[in-house]
Amino acid sequence: MISIPVFSQSGIDSFLTPADSLNVSREKAVLYSEFGLAAGALVGLSQLWYKDYPQSKFHFINDNSEWLQMDKIGHFYSAYHLNRLGCETMNWAGLPKNKQLVYGSVLSLGFLTTVEVFDGFSQKWGASSGDIIANVSGAGLYVSQELLWNEQRIIPKFSFHTTKYAKLRPEALGENFNEQLLKDYNGQTYWLSFNLRSFFKESKLPKWFNIALGYGGNGMITGEDFVNSDSDLSYIKRNREFYLSFDADLSKIETKSHFLKTFFSVINMIKIPAPTVKLGANGVVNFDCLYF
Repeated sequence: MISIPVFSQSGIDSFLTPADSLNVSREKAVLYSEFGLAAGALVGLSQLWYKDYPQSKFHFINDNSEWLQMDKIGHFYSAYHLNRLGCETMNWAGLPKNKQLVYGSVLSLGFLTTVEVFDGFSQKWGASSGDIIANVSGAGLYVSQELLWNEQRIIPKFSFHTTKYAKLRPEALGENFNEQLLKDYNGQTYWLSFNLRSFFKESKLPKWFNIALGYGGNGMITGEDFVNSDSDLSYIKRNREFYLSFDADLSKIETKSHFLKTFFSVINMIKIPAPTVKLGANGVVNFDCLYF
């Protein structure tokens, strides 16, 4: 008879509890697993994204004016959360704070810089100084808050909704939900979520209560505005949008369960749906009862 291990809630919580001091076996497990995942992701990216396009000498491009800078904010967001992932997993392994920050930064910037090198050797794309600055800024936001406050008071978050624009250029903006989630910048919103209780210690506000400032845009069919006025889509104008909304810092919810703490930490990168004020084109203000 094969014995199948059964993990109790207490067993899971014990496993997820951060070590009080360096746990070498946990450190090795983190290093091997994250190195393996990163290598697998890069190999997959190389095969699925780059191999069908011609290669060139390494070169830079200036794409800072494209997509209303939504792609740059995406780099900022990714760098922050990769840094956070590295630090939190090393905290689980029991490394001291300074080594956590070094490891998180190496993981974040190392992975994203490698992707930038892939772009640099691709004839269709090219390495982008704007991407690199966004990567460093995102990782820097995490590190600077840990050094300054020993906590994360400002968290980049993400939300998404499908849009009508993807149907107009599905090859560029995505043919299904999974592709649109990554490619359709019209449906993406990036947020900076501020934990008010962290800034106002004497406040009676709930510890988890946040105010979020968001940025997005619409009308982005291509990277830049249409040059050909005869295009069937040239009537579409791109517009920036700014948002003000409520949010929750799920990591501030008090619980003794390390399983829930881990779960809250994972999904804390996503902005919760909430009433939202939107400032759009020409200063028009709109209100959404539940924006996502």
